[in-house]
Amino acid sequence: MDASLEKMVDPTLAEMGKNLNEAMKMLEDNQRKVEEENEKKYVRKDIPGPLQGSGQDMVSILQLVQNLMHGEEEEETSQAYRLQNVGEQGHMALLGHSLAAYISVLDRERLRKLTTRILSDTTLWLCRLFRYENGSAYYHEDDREGLLKICRLVIHTRYEDYTVEGFNVLYTKQPVIYISSAARTGLGQALCNQLGLPLSCMCRVPCNTMFGSQHQMDVALLDRLIKDDVESGKLPLLLVANAGTPGAGHTDKLGRLKELCEQYNMWLHVEGVNLATLALGYVSSSVLAATKCDSMTLTLGSWLGLPAVPAVTLYRHEDPSLSLAAGLTSSQPVEKLRALPLWLSLQYLGHDGIVERIKHASQLSQRLLENLKNLDFIKTSVEDELSSPVVVFKFFREYSNRDQTSHAAQASTIQHPIISSERLIYDTFNQWLGEQLAQLVPASGVDVVELEDEGTCVRFSPLMTSAVLGTEIQDVDQLVDCLKMKIPVLTSTLQLREEFEQEVRRTVGLLYIEDLSWPGLGVVRYNYHSDGKNDDKQEKELEKINTELLKKLNELESDLTFSLGPEFGGQKNCVYIGMVTEDLDVSELVETIAATGREIEENSRLLENMTEVVRKGIQEAQLQLQKANEERLLEEGLLRQIPVVGSVLNWFSPFQASPKGRTFNLTAGSLESTESTYVSKAQGTGTTPPPTPTSSLAKQRLPGQKIFKRSLRSSDALSETSSVSHCDDLEKMDQRPPTLSPGQERGPLETEKTEAQEEAAQATKTDTEDAQSDKSPHDCAKVEEQGSQR
Repeated sequence: MDASLEKMVDPTLAEMGKNLNEAMKMLEDNQRKVEEENEKKYVRKDIPGPLQGSGQDMVSILQLVQNLMHGEEEEETSQAYRLQNVGEQGHMALLGHSLAAYISVLDRERLRKLTTRILSDTTLWLCRLFRYENGSAYYHEDDREGLLKICRLVIHTRYEDYTVEGFNVLYTKQPVIYISSAARTGLGQALCNQLGLPLSCMCRVPCNTMFGSQHQMDVALLDRLIKDDVESGKLPLLLVANAGTPGAGHTDKLGRLKELCEQYNMWLHVEGVNLATLALGYVSSSVLAATKCDSMTLTLGSWLGLPAVPAVTLYRHEDPSLSLAAGLTSSQPVEKLRALPLWLSLQYLGHDGIVERIKHASQLSQRLLENLKNLDFIKTSVEDELSSPVVVFKFFREYSNRDQTSHAAQASTIQHPIISSERLIYDTFNQWLGEQLAQLVPASGVDVVELEDEGTCVRFSPLMTSAVLGTEIQDVDQLVDCLKMKIPVLTSTLQLREEFEQEVRRTVGLLYIEDLSWPGLGVVRYNYHSDGKNDDKQEKELEKINTELLKKLNELESDLTFSLGPEFGGQKNCVYIGMVTEDLDVSELVETIAATGREIEENSRLLENMTEVVRKGIQEAQLQLQKANEERLLEEGLLRQIPVVGSVLNWFSPFQASPKGRTFNLTAGSLESTESTYVSKAQGTGTTPPPTPTSSLAKQRLPGQKIFKRSLRSSDALSETSSVSHCDDLEKMDQRPPTLSPGQERGPLETEKTEAQEEAAQATKTDTEDAQSDKSPHDCAKVEEQGSQR
């Protein structure tokens, strides 16, 4: 490529292309050493500063841009951070912006010729590629700007005196713009704000409720709305239809909508991702009807993976002056240079390359849809199973694709009456499913979408993501494999959720917390038994016990996840249990949680009681010591308390008195005298403390079986021989004589049994010794020989 750049006639263009290649290589190289990161942690790049007077070279500036693009925050979250893969076609689009700046300095005549050629070529290619005959094009950065200019064009067309009288014309006959309820969020409000119209000029048309897709505009209801507006003196102005709704990717009935617009002299504008399929050889009839509309908006950047290319609005209109007044065309040549990045990229890809990318995205969605048909508990929401660029699916337990005799389009559409609580649970589970799939297979580009009727669903729209992320067939297969792994987890958790709730409600000391937004088995709280404590102290004690309970549960060797719940919106002082498998022993789990909570509470109460006992013991010891001092003064007499006389008296007649003190026995909780300690010169042990009761949390387990797991009947992990041997070991353990404490006596029957066992063991020992003496005569001879030598 460098050699071809050198052969260019204009050396400036060659140098521009070379500099762009060097800049892209430098910016795309985001591998830096850890030592450099630590050294430059608080350098100037992190702190805004004044503009340097001497200036910097291009390499330093690009290095600064690279540091800002690949900073420490992005590197810390490198798993969730993914930069678009910019190929050579992306370099062409970026080169277009540089060329636009260079071309803008040409003289006016050359600039006019060049921009006219670029604009006419790009418009011709797009009209032929997407089957839109005799159309004009408007290139814009914001994808809503094209629709905004179309609205102004229609206002100028329908209101002849609008240019002169302005809003007074609109006041006499209010315009009405119709949009679908499945349109983009905030689209109607944005149009009204930019056009200076009240929100009453925007009419939202509901979708079908009885027949057809629930994401398609209700044509019959639209007809009635238009008639009502005409009768009330309003002017139906424009209708915004969808060829691929933003949520589910369904296409409105464009043919009937076009007939309705012609009947009321309305403008029909179409937008949506399904318009990309117009470039393919086979196009569905519903999408093909978009070629007859008055205008359409194309977002080629996401479809083809081209960065920083403008969106295009194709339209048909005969009056150039009105197009100029609406802002769809411009007399400034520089404005026409917006099409330059797209002009370069389309030439680089070619017709076959563009069609191949769109076809590849359609094949990816079709591959996923075919695999989803064979999965149980998965419902799909697609408009056409033969060609659907957008696949929306969700987990629903009462549904089985294999049990369906006919899997037509109506059967595949998600339609089920569902109560609110169950709806929230499925929304939560599908939210978790979508996040897991996006994390496990990031190249698939799946995301979570909220639909009005279906709730939370997982969406796969390769036309919007595959060209950017580089999605391939193997990524779709990996996505299906991950989905197969997650479905059993979802079904098991959903099935055991009710059992867990019932088990917790039956268990004393545990409180079940209903949190429908938690994707897991459930939420439980250990209910602390307070003894007349105030609310603040009780809340702190409850938080302490449940925090310690969570710590103890996480220390267990289990496959479950215990947490404090979501960071925002979760319940306080609770233990959240995540997804589980079908071999979970719910009763053992609940019993372990309750026993661990009781043990923590008992330890806490024991510590509190011990603290109170020690405090009272200290007070009692102080009183006894004070009383002992008074008794010692009475025994010594008054004369011994006088400083000089007492010393002389003690020298002639010493007073013998044993030191008196007090010791606190923690086991008995009582004060004891220290006289025995001074007499025996050793500290007494006191009463032996009773053994601390421990809760038996663990039950008899098979080898290799984890905690909270029950043995399944269909499990082949253990053979019959190992099971029999394990049972024999348990029987032998049961037949062993019980171990008695030192102070416990045996009964007569137990004594006879024990003596008989000891006699049998002694006889066995004698026979063994005789057998050893018979078998080893040489050893005896050696011993005798050694004795004689001594």
